[in-house]
Amino acid sequence: MDGGGAHIEVTIDTEEPIELGDFVSAFTSIANQYERYMKREHPDLRDDAKVYVREVRTGSIIADLVPHAGTLISLMDQILIVRQFVHAYGERLSVYLGGNGRLDDASKGELDDLMKQVGAIAKSKNGKGQIAAVVYENGQRQVRAAVTFNTNESRAAIKQIEDHRKALDAISSADRQRVLMVFKRSDVGSADVGVKSGERVIIESLSDRDLPLIYGSSLAEERIKDQMRNIEENIYHKGFVVDVNVQTRGGRPAAYAVTHVHQIIDLDV
Repeated sequence: MDGGGAHIEVTIDTEEPIELGDFVSAFTSIANQYERYMKREHPDLRDDAKVYVREVRTGSIIADLVPHAGTLISLMDQILIVRQFVHAYGERLSVYLGGNGRLDDASKGELDDLMKQVGAIAKSKNGKGQIAAVVYENGQRQVRAAVTFNTNESRAAIKQIEDHRKALDAISSADRQRVLMVFKRSDVGSADVGVKSGERVIIESLSDRDLPLIYGSSLAEERIKDQMRNIEENIYHKGFVVDVNVQTRGGRPAAYAVTHVHQIIDLDV
């Protein structure tokens, strides 16, 4: 359990005291992500995919987390696993640190972990965090991979992750998935989420009538409006493969609330 000279170094640098929950979450989120990574990339070692705290140093909070990836792999393999994990984790976290990206394959559990990872930094006025893959060779500390983030980036990430979670909740509650929607009346102006937009669409697999369109998520509204505003092609010659909640009146469809846009296709007209 000595980590073979390779470990994950987590740095939390804040001007204010850190809440205990945020402190613990910064480490448990990495442990969860490491287990997911090992299950995905090294399934033969997943039973040994555990992370242990070796040392917490004073000053800025700097914790050495020692991944245990089995007793039969070599030192070089352990170093490689730690480096690749931090690199992969950093890439996924960085998508949200930019404040305008999303991971198509992220689960709610992973989104929770990513949010917890940056929670302490986001609450600080001028905080900095880092996750690094560190090895010691001939007594010299070497950083093989790292991701860093500050307060502003962490706050942007939390907002983006929260929006992504809401979108996933909307998708999971959809009445119909992957149905073809065509516009009969459109409007390039912005529309509020959850109320009738003034636009009308038809989904032939559900009803032969055109019905009012409701944007059930901000992500769906953004993607459809972007198609209207920035693409020169005729919106009425496009089909939208969407998930929808069907609102009914008297047992008949009365409006469609679009929660997710899977694909935009050209129609044969």
